[in-house]
Amino acid sequence: MSTSPILEIEALSLATKSNETLVDNVGFSLNKGESLGLVGESGSGKSLTLRAILGLLPHGVRQTGGVIKSEVSSAMVFQDPRGALDPLCPVVKQLAEVVYFRQKVSRKASRVVALELLEMLGLPDSLKRTDRYPSQLSGGQCQRIVIAIALACKPGILLCDEPTTALDVTVQRQIIETIARLQQELGFAMVFVTHNLAVAAAMCSKLAVMKKGQIVEHGNTLNVLQNPQNPYTQMLINSVLPLPELEGSGQLWS
Repeated sequence: MSTSPILEIEALSLATKSNETLVDNVGFSLNKGESLGLVGESGSGKSLTLRAILGLLPHGVRQTGGVIKSEVSSAMVFQDPRGALDPLCPVVKQLAEVVYFRQKVSRKASRVVALELLEMLGLPDSLKRTDRYPSQLSGGQCQRIVIAIALACKPGILLCDEPTTALDVTVQRQIIETIARLQQELGFAMVFVTHNLAVAAAMCSKLAVMKKGQIVEHGNTLNVLQNPQNPYTQMLINSVLPLPELEGSGQLWS
């Protein structure tokens, strides 16, 4: 496996127009096929870092320092699947449109590719016969459509911005398993933003812990979780609630 990074971020700094620092001197690299988890509390700069990689910074935020070097294309899976989809356009049509423009194939071929992606993501066969609007699908189905749209861009890096936050626990697990399976099949690298350490541990070989716009700890996922050096990382680990031990059989439900 090549050790040459496909993504290098050096001393990235982001600020508002009024010069309030939002991301400060952030740096990391990513190799082909690798998964990096960006973890930390809300407002720590995780999502802004992703948006900087994609070149989609929000209005009023600018890059004030640092360099982002990428050897491959990136695509993003957003946190709010319904907000990421056009509510006035049926979902298969939306997906086929992305395939058409990004893969430079005919309209007919783009629909074939779109339907293959839907099948790969476990969406219902009925969509092949009757296209539907986002409002007619469940949150989990919408998130799978958003993932399909990202994969239609054939990215070398998939950027995931807390893609399971808006979903219930059962669907969260299904989406996480789907992304992990697709990474194995398609070989893309991934930056996975989450505040959930358990999700990061399951998905990512490396972790970077962010606090107030800075990376305070990074390394191999197992090393960081088993031997955290920074008090903030220790606090994050300790804040994960353990499941209560059940005494006897079925007492919880009696």
